[in-house]
Amino acid sequence: MRNVWTIAKREFNMYFASPVAYAIGFGVLLVLGLFFNLGILNAVQQSQFGGAGAPDLTDTLQIFVTLVLFFTPALTMRLLAEEQRTGTIELLMTAPVREWELVVGKWLAALGFVTLLMLLTAIYALILSRIVFPGVDVGALLAVYLGLFLLMGALLAVGLFISTLFTNQMAAFFTIFGITLLLWIIDLPVRDSNGPVADFVRHLAFPRHIYDNFFSGVVDLKDVVFFISMMVFFLFLSARSVESRRWR
Repeated sequence: MRNVWTIAKREFNMYFASPVAYAIGFGVLLVLGLFFNLGILNAVQQSQFGGAGAPDLTDTLQIFVTLVLFFTPALTMRLLAEEQRTGTIELLMTAPVREWELVVGKWLAALGFVTLLMLLTAIYALILSRIVFPGVDVGALLAVYLGLFLLMGALLAVGLFISTLFTNQMAAFFTIFGITLLLWIIDLPVRDSNGPVADFVRHLAFPRHIYDNFFSGVVDLKDVVFFISMMVFFLFLSARSVESRRWR
């Protein structure tokens, strides 16, 4: 595990050695801040006109989910595509580092960065708990954050695998974004269909696992197993893809 943590620490520090991480962080917090402020202003206006004026933090976190779909491809497109373009992947292949250690280390670094972004959104919960009585439902909020963490882990694993297939970062970005979008809307053609195939396709749709339960404050073991299975599956594919370079 020492190699995993060494790679993860190196990659995590590299995020803050370039302006990309700061640009993503600033953009995410700016957009969320604007929507959070609009939610509060809308709640105030509703209360003034006799409505039920209570801002909902899940609305802001749903915007965060949308942003995740865009910035995870930007984060993962370079993880291994850049190594292959510059040729440093060959050095890693001759180092005493196993394929799964390289893959898991890079994935943990990306997951650490997006988790940091996610935790920064807790400031909105702190603000809301001060202005709304009786405060934020901590249990329901933790369920939402658990769902976000699992979702980001799965999306990063998908992006990392696709990154192993390319040497061009932009090609990797658009492919990752396309696959991510496919996993988001894959159930559209079968929403009104019945049968085992339709059920399987609906099961693959990420929104069903993140919105149906986690955003309702419910932690369903089936959703947890789904996201963990996606992580393990795509990390396994990533390791096998990197390993295949030894035989090229």
